[in-house]
Amino acid sequence: MRFIHSADMHFDTPFTLLNSKENLGDIRRLEQRSVFNKMIDYIKEEKIPFLFIVGDLYEHNYVRQSTIEYINDLFKKIPDTKIFIAPGNHDPFLKNSFYNTFNWGENVYIFNSEIKIYELPEVDIYGFGFEDFYCTGFDIEKIKIKNNTKLNILIVHGGLDASQTLDMQYNPINSNKIKELGFDYIALRTYS
Repeated sequence: MRFIHSADMHFDTPFTLLNSKENLGDIRRLEQRSVFNKMIDYIKEEKIPFLFIVGDLYEHNYVRQSTIEYINDLFKKIPDTKIFIAPGNHDPFLKNSFYNTFNWGENVYIFNSEIKIYELPEVDIYGFGFEDFYCTGFDIEKIKIKNNTKLNILIVHGGLDASQTLDMQYNPINSNKIKELGFDYIALRTYS
């Protein structure tokens, strides 16, 4: 099975410190778009069937609709690729988020705060997304694999082995517990 696993693009981050230095923030935002565009081109050229985006695709408080349209237009360039997004702490699945209000392409699947399973012929894809800027009460042990005869993939944004108080606010995940779940691959964005 072939896929691309990505996280933390942070589209429309203000880059306040960089902007104070010769508009380096604007340059950085253009670089983000260029890298993302190259990734989509690679997926198209190589006919990669899956793209996993594990949180913080954009900055909820700053993202513009034009940026969401740009991202969605890129996704339309790869209609045969199934795109799975697990929202994180910078782009949570809020009532007013673009994940909830925008009309995404048919090949885009966005997880919310409930554990969901997409059952495909070759793989079952499990996921969970932040519903707020903090996530402290999620118990990863609640996830149980339905079919062990297939490939099973988990997509989640979280803090692996979080020990500091700040890290504990971003979906703390214990590495020993996650190994016991039995997934063939776990697409994480971690704070370790």
